[in-house]
Amino acid sequence: MSEHPPHDTPDNADPAPCLFPAGRIALVTGASRGLGRAVAHRLRAGGCHVYLNYATDDAAAAEAVEAAADLPGSTTAVKGDIRSAEFLAGLLDRIRDEHGQLDILVHNAATMHPMLPVAPEVGTLFDEIALALNPLLHGAGTIAKLMPEGGRIIAVSGNGAFEVIPHYLATGVAKAALENLVRYLAVDLAPFGITVNAVSTHLLDKGEHTSNKAIAGLLASRTPNGRLTRPEDVADVIALLCAPEAAWIQGQVVVADGGLGLRA
Repeated sequence: MSEHPPHDTPDNADPAPCLFPAGRIALVTGASRGLGRAVAHRLRAGGCHVYLNYATDDAAAAEAVEAAADLPGSTTAVKGDIRSAEFLAGLLDRIRDEHGQLDILVHNAATMHPMLPVAPEVGTLFDEIALALNPLLHGAGTIAKLMPEGGRIIAVSGNGAFEVIPHYLATGVAKAALENLVRYLAVDLAPFGITVNAVSTHLLDKGEHTSNKAIAGLLASRTPNGRLTRPEDVADVIALLCAPEAAWIQGQVVVADGGLGLRA
């Protein structure tokens, strides 16, 4: 599933300003809905060709591509399990064959399986850890060769990596491991001119799809900015980290939560 609209901006479009050179090649995992979709659209608005990776939902992926049709840049939807070393290798080979390089990797893919530490579903927990770590572990060597100087790797994390959230065991442990991997990769890839960082946030405002509106309302009232974080807020921060001026930010976890985490 691929489409390449003209690069001229339609009169009725209002794309975000470009913070990085247009024409860059980006891969966003878990990008058919929610935060991943917002990131894919933000990068495309900056003129990127975006490989929109998704696991299962063909309809959601097609809708995400269609919704970005008026933006500059272009999108290719790619279905596959990003945990798989074989799938990832094939995808990176495809990007090399089609474009010769990969400039931006945003690893957003995650799932949510509620469980408690005293009653864990161990297999599911390790599946979530694999989803968090495998793309960067399996892909690091190839990505280091595929990314030019100025390349950006950004992992999406959350406050469950350092705070205890009820029933959030699997995702919290996976994100904590992911943040640590970011630091190790940052040190090894810095000599290649590649930055590796994470962006973390609290509960996102998913509109009508917000699962617990009571908790969402409480957190919104505690956020200094007066509302919950939206996917587009985090996507904008990720775009900032892709800018040339962000080259000296390395191995950091940037928190984008409107100040919610500052509250005692």
